[in-house]
Amino acid sequence: MKTLRRTMLAALVLASSSAFASTWEIDSSHTASQFAVKHMMVSTVRGQFGKTTGTINLDDKDFTKSAVNVTIDATTIDTREPKRDAHLRSPDFFDVEKFPTLTFKSTKIEKAGNGFKVTGDLTMRGVTKPVVLDVSELSAPSKNPWGMTVRAVNATGKISRKEWGLTWNKALEAGGMLVSDEVQLIIDAELVAKPAGTN
Repeated sequence: MKTLRRTMLAALVLASSSAFASTWEIDSSHTASQFAVKHMMVSTVRGQFGKTTGTINLDDKDFTKSAVNVTIDATTIDTREPKRDAHLRSPDFFDVEKFPTLTFKSTKIEKAGNGFKVTGDLTMRGVTKPVVLDVSELSAPSKNPWGMTVRAVNATGKISRKEWGLTWNKALEAGGMLVSDEVQLIIDAELVAKPAGTN
């Protein structure tokens, strides 16, 4: 009898916790993963990656207990300049033949004002280091014209590219470097609810 009660209690706890859990997939066609760097210490060059995928396992009762997992296709880098894009794909930068993807996996989520601080491991060029992203509060769920439930979220952050081995640069005659070490990150993501019971 005691064993039966324990089993029923465990099932009740599991059902209660899962009632607040949902899985959201990144809609790659409506998501932009962008970056910005200083060029010659004067202008700002902006680019983006054409394909971002991943999931958010969302605790609907407490977002800080959620988990974020993102994969970015480094081969899809686009700065609107083919020669520059080819250089960025080369071993001088992302070395996409050896390291075709960038990944981010959250390790801690904290409330911060109306949004969140999401700490996670960013893996790039085979190097994994922690990064903190400022993430907006998720928009309220809504239905798109095809009947799917969607939400939106924005994330921003800064990294030092040399920490991941992206050290290529050239010194300028007037002083300073051709490309800034600091890189700004901006991700605007649209999320689609994954139906319960699907893998």
